[in-house]
Amino acid sequence: MEKFTLGGGCFWCLDAVYRNVIGVESSIAGYAGGHTPNPTYEQVCTIDTGHAEVLQVEFNPSVISAEQILDIFFTLHDPTQLNRQGADVGSQYRSSMMYENEDQKLLFEQALERAKDIWGENIVTEIVPLDEFYEAEGYHQDYFAKNPGQGYCIAVVSPKLAKVRSGFSELMR
Repeated sequence: MEKFTLGGGCFWCLDAVYRNVIGVESSIAGYAGGHTPNPTYEQVCTIDTGHAEVLQVEFNPSVISAEQILDIFFTLHDPTQLNRQGADVGSQYRSSMMYENEDQKLLFEQALERAKDIWGENIVTEIVPLDEFYEAEGYHQDYFAKNPGQGYCIAVVSPKLAKVRSGFSELMR
């Protein structure tokens, strides 16, 4: 198994997509990249913690490649928006890839270069070391499946899931 920690706006969107990708064994919403230990959602929303909403994606590389996982990441969010995704504004929504070792860092850098073919040179995605990951509260886990009729899920999460389904249909459950 391999594990990536990725931030691309609201973690509900990333979670909804990756839970539907073949080879993904687990998907955990959480917080990383900040300075406050064990932050709560409310604290992260104040921006004072420095944390981003992130997703830890554990996947089986014999089923899906690291490159495919990362190409999906650069499809499901807009990596040219600094500290925001659409109406979600704040550094907690920043585009980020947090690596655990030099091999991951290299994979992330290569994925960012591939993404420039789609997004151009204005990508603001940070590639930084993962210091500590804090699992988000239980109600954030698998949020989309539990709340498909919620307004944000209908207006924001569903279109992102549909976009990935159309571009990566062979990788979807």
